[in-house]
Amino acid sequence: MVGGASALLSPKRVAAFVALSIAIAVYYATHESWFSLSLWWALAWLCFVLIPAVFGLVWLVLPAWSLPVRYLLAVALAFGALALVLQVASAAPVANFAKLGAMTFAAWCFLRFFEELSWVVLVALIVPWVDSYSVWRGPTNTIVNEKPQVFDALSFAFPVPGSNDAARLGLPDLLFFGLFLGAAARWQLRTGWTWICLTASLGGTMALATWLDVGGLPALPLLAVGFLLPNADLLWREVRRSLARARSARDRRPAPK
Repeated sequence: MVGGASALLSPKRVAAFVALSIAIAVYYATHESWFSLSLWWALAWLCFVLIPAVFGLVWLVLPAWSLPVRYLLAVALAFGALALVLQVASAAPVANFAKLGAMTFAAWCFLRFFEELSWVVLVALIVPWVDSYSVWRGPTNTIVNEKPQVFDALSFAFPVPGSNDAARLGLPDLLFFGLFLGAAARWQLRTGWTWICLTASLGGTMALATWLDVGGLPALPLLAVGFLLPNADLLWREVRRSLARARSARDRRPAPK
């Protein structure tokens, strides 16, 4: 499995991944001693520096989406177990990245069971409504307001410089980021623009929540837009092809006697 993964990742990607990982690790270890920023400057730091850096790790390992399903599942389970151990051991900053790895590889494993791109489009149209209900009325709302320690364990933290405060994304947000980006790579969509729009959507959700002065907003609505918008013409073309294939298959069925 290690050989397969390394064969997929170019030396430049591996070197960039190592360098970026070191830079992020240094920030997470020392952020409380950094300069303090006002609210909107802190938000700008998260949106334009930290969030792109964290999800840059996903971009750099993106070729691994094509590993065999059994390998993807094994990596996802290994990262999940590591995240659990680290969380119990009070090593939450390191556990963050085990969660990211678990959700990313789980998403790519799940993606392999999608037979057509139109299935991903359908998911992108449905999940924002489910996420919105969960955040405003459903289980996410209950967990955030009544069991914040559970939400901390089931989320990824983006620490603010000069503070022990952090912005957070739920694990499903990490999962769908990986799913949409992996779908763009699998079906040869505009992968680079998709990564940019997905990353920007997360910052946009945080900025909107800050502007509206609310505790949190569902991230999946804008995340879905981040997948659909840069690929709209390609997705529409593929959906039309899927519908045409379905009509053709239906027309070929023998008429009942």
